[in-house]
Amino acid sequence: MKKIIRMIGNLFKHIGLFFDKWVIAPITKLILKITNFFRDNSKPLERFIGKKSTLIIISLILAYSVFIIISRDSSVMSDQYAEILYNQPVTAIYNEESYVVEGLPKTVDITLVGEKRHIFLAKQAPSKGVSVDLTGLGEGNHKVTLKYSQRLKSLDYKLDPSIVTVTIYPKVSGTKNLTYDVLHSDDLDPTLFIKDIELDRDNVIVKGAQYKLEKVATVKALVDVDDFVNPKAGDLNLKKVKLVAYDTKGKVVDVEIVPKTVTAKATITSPSKEVPITVVPKGSLATGKAIKTATSSIDTVTVYGTEEAIENIESLPVEIDVTGLANDKSYKVTLKKPNGITYISEKTLTVNVSIDNSTSKEFSNISIETENLDSKYKVQALSENDSHVTVVVKGSQDVVDKFDSSSITAYIDLKGYGVGEHEVPVKVKGTDLKLSYTSKTKKVKVRISEK
Repeated sequence: MKKIIRMIGNLFKHIGLFFDKWVIAPITKLILKITNFFRDNSKPLERFIGKKSTLIIISLILAYSVFIIISRDSSVMSDQYAEILYNQPVTAIYNEESYVVEGLPKTVDITLVGEKRHIFLAKQAPSKGVSVDLTGLGEGNHKVTLKYSQRLKSLDYKLDPSIVTVTIYPKVSGTKNLTYDVLHSDDLDPTLFIKDIELDRDNVIVKGAQYKLEKVATVKALVDVDDFVNPKAGDLNLKKVKLVAYDTKGKVVDVEIVPKTVTAKATITSPSKEVPITVVPKGSLATGKAIKTATSSIDTVTVYGTEEAIENIESLPVEIDVTGLANDKSYKVTLKKPNGITYISEKTLTVNVSIDNSTSKEFSNISIETENLDSKYKVQALSENDSHVTVVVKGSQDVVDKFDSSSITAYIDLKGYGVGEHEVPVKVKGTDLKLSYTSKTKKVKVRISEK
């Protein structure tokens, strides 16, 4: 045992001598030499370091070293740059003549990951975009993977979504009648009117899934007034008018329409007429007062509108409120457009009303006329007193004196009356609206019978 311990002790002794000779002694000698060198040359070294040029050079070396370190760290960080490309279109590859595909998104978002310079180059370089190959897939539901074609292999990319479920239907077709709608008609010059729209075809072909075609109630050509170029009276040809399919509730049905657009011819007219202004007093004047004159600053205006409205209009009524009026008054009136009238040549006018004391005059033996009697009936007064009335006309003395009884109309409204004897209210009207008209006989008896 003592022999083994002695051998181990000799081993460590030899190891210690080895390190002392080849490691500790050489390092100690090197340190002594460096120390002696600086001790012997301390003053020249201090003078060298103290020079201005030496300090500038040392500062530049240190600054450049720091720049290299920071630049190297920045380069490492740029390797993990990411950018998102939003709303990238998706292209599906399949037999479009035979099938309809639903459930495929129109666009996806793409996240590109890589060095910033590579991402920049990828955005500049042409790409085939996002696509999905449905070739060989038949009718039914399928889970498919979207692919992004990018020439730079140094980038990683992620699609959102990347996997979608699509439904494939057999494509069927049918024929639908074609009608039209006019959009933004209010934007058309108010002196113009679209009389007719003529399309270059009466029907179109719609294609799609069977259940979609069953929803289509109508196909319409959308004629947009905003697409008219310098519209004026005459014929206007419109190209590439968009077609849209609708269901019974007016909602758009997504089907293929053949052709996609049509040509239309719009016939534009400008119906107009010059009509007189008619002042219409509304309300009751102060007791014992009447309108002597009611004159307008404008006698006539030109009105524009539909052909039917222009044909039926004979004058433009201007209403003024004379309730409780006892003295002369001027009214500033904004003209209102009757139904079917789109434009009036004047916007406003002034009505001057003069007031006089009221008087009355009776006009007798005014025949009673009938209105709104059904064409299958005829009517007969039950007595002579039921066929004529006396009318009391009230107004200004000057107006009443010049009034002609032929301007009075006494009538009964027989709308809704059937066969039999009836007691009907008498109504009276006159052409001069400054006057009031009252029948002394309030009701008359008539007999209605079939023709």
